Amino acid sequence: MTMKTTERDALLQLLNTRFEKHTHRHAGLAWLDVRAKLEGHPEALSSLQAMEATGGEPDVLGEATDSGHIVFCDCSPESPTGRRSTCFDGEARAARKENKPENSAAEMAAEMGIELLTEDQYRALQQLGEFDLKTSSWLQTPPEVRALGGALFGDRRYGRVFVYHNGVQSYYAARGFRGLLRV
Repeated sequence: MTMKTTERDALLQLLNTRFEKHTHRHAGLAWLDVRAKLEGHPEALSSLQAMEATGGEPDVLGEATDSGHIVFCDCSPESPTGRRSTCFDGEARAARKENKPENSAAEMAAEMGIELLTEDQYRALQQLGEFDLKTSSWLQTPPEVRALGGALFGDRRYGRVFVYHNGVQSYYAARGFRGLLRV
């Protein structure tokens, strides 16, 4: 999807403001370098717009040392509001006999062009602030756990980060997912 110039400029301004407000998340990076990378990848702007539109408040978390990619992540205080009440993946959604959710975390992430956070990425995010104090977020799940019908989710309670499991078909009003984008 091609963004209008006014939409693109508004998104870049919003991202710049957030970048400047939360410099502890991306020490050593300059906004001009991030902007140049984004302008060379218009598909990334569409993904970031989708992240923003669903309440994710994406921000730069740094630069991947192995690939040179700029890494964006949802930094909303709670799991993004527009991505809650989702089961884990499309297979789980299709298997529900009744009360099927409208979407799944894995399907939405793919549509948006982003990845679900891994457990390690989720724990790293939690080092930058306190997230999911009232909500929880689905996480990438090892294939052997998914094969048994389970999926991982994380939250922060009692001053600690917890990663736990649930059946893939479950969904809750307070559980969504956080995404990661590499540009």
